[in-house]
Amino acid sequence: MSAAKHHAIAFGLFALLGVVVPLLNYWGLVADTTINLWGRYFCFAIVALGVDLIWGFTGILSLCQAFFFCLGGYAIGMHMLLKTGNESVYGSVLPDFMVWNQVEELPLFWEPFHSLPLTLLLGLLVPGAAAMAFGFLAFRSRIKGVYFAIITQALALAMWLMFLRNETMLGGTNGLTDFKTLLGFELSDPATKRGLYAVACVALLGAYYLCRFIVGSKLGKVLVAVRDGEHRLRFIGYQITHYKLFVFVVASALAGLGGMLYVPQTGIITPGRMDVQASIEIVVWTAVGGRATLVGAIVGAVLINLLYSFLTGAFPGTWLYFLGALFLGVVLFFPEGIVGVIERWRNKMATA
Repeated sequence: MSAAKHHAIAFGLFALLGVVVPLLNYWGLVADTTINLWGRYFCFAIVALGVDLIWGFTGILSLCQAFFFCLGGYAIGMHMLLKTGNESVYGSVLPDFMVWNQVEELPLFWEPFHSLPLTLLLGLLVPGAAAMAFGFLAFRSRIKGVYFAIITQALALAMWLMFLRNETMLGGTNGLTDFKTLLGFELSDPATKRGLYAVACVALLGAYYLCRFIVGSKLGKVLVAVRDGEHRLRFIGYQITHYKLFVFVVASALAGLGGMLYVPQTGIITPGRMDVQASIEIVVWTAVGGRATLVGAIVGAVLINLLYSFLTGAFPGTWLYFLGALFLGVVLFFPEGIVGVIERWRNKMATA
C-alpha cells in the first residue's frame, strides 16, 4: 500500500473518530463515559508516538516520559485551579491545598499560569527545556543503551519523590484536583467532554503527521542510522548529540501535550502518574503495538488501555497477570508487534 493511501486511511479514521463519535454521543448512542475514556486513550497515544520516535526509530530507551507527561498535566492543572477562584471549598483565591498548608500568598512560579495561552506554551516548553538540559548532559557524555535507560529511570524516581513533598507547592501526594472550568466551560458538561475528546483526536492526528514528517525526511533517515550504527555516523562527521537531543526534546514536548489534554478529562493529576511504572507502561504500549511504525504506538496505547479498563472490572484480582502474559507473548512470539505482524501477513498475501 502506498504512503498516500496510508495517509488517506489515517485521515479518514481520525475524521470518523473526531466527528462521527461525538455526534453519536450527542444523539445518545454513545455514553459520556465512553467519550471520556477514548479521549484519555488519545492522550496516551500522543505520548506513545513520542516514545516510538525516540525508541523505535532512534534506539534511545527513555524511561522518564511519564515525568514530561505530568509536567504538561500540572501546567494545565495549575491554570484551572487558579481559574476556580472563589468557587473553591474555602472560598479563597488560593488553591485549597495551599489553604490547608496555611500558605498566605500565591507562589511566584504559579503566576504565569493565570494566562491560558502562556500555560499552553509552558506546557510544551517546560518539558522540552527539561529534556534539553538533561539530554545535553547525558548525550554529551555519550551515555547510551541500558545506561541511559537507567539514568532516565532515576530521573523519574527523583522527580516523583520531589513532587510528593508538600514543600513543592504542587499538592504533594494528592496532586491537583477539583477543577471546575476550562475557558469558562464546565468540565462536567457533556458538551465540554465532547469538545475535549475532539481536541484530543485532532491533536493526535497532528502529532501523528508531525512524527510521520520527521521520519520521512532526511532527518528521519539519520535518526534510523543512529539506531543502527551510531559509531559509523560519528566516523563520517555527524554531530550525533544534536540529533539525539532534538528527538528527545520533541518526544518530551509530545508527552507534555498529552498531559495537558489528559488532565481536563480526568479531573486530577498526581505524582503517581510520573513514577517509574508509568513510564514503563508507555514503553509496553509501543512494544505491543509495534516499534518504528508510528501506527503501532497508537494501536498499542489504545488496545492496552482498553484491555486495562475491561480486565480491571472483570478480573480485579488478576488483571495484571493477563496484561503481563500479553506483553510476554508479543515480545517472545511477535517481536515486531501487532502492526508488524499485520504488515508481514499482508505482504505474504500480496506475494502469494
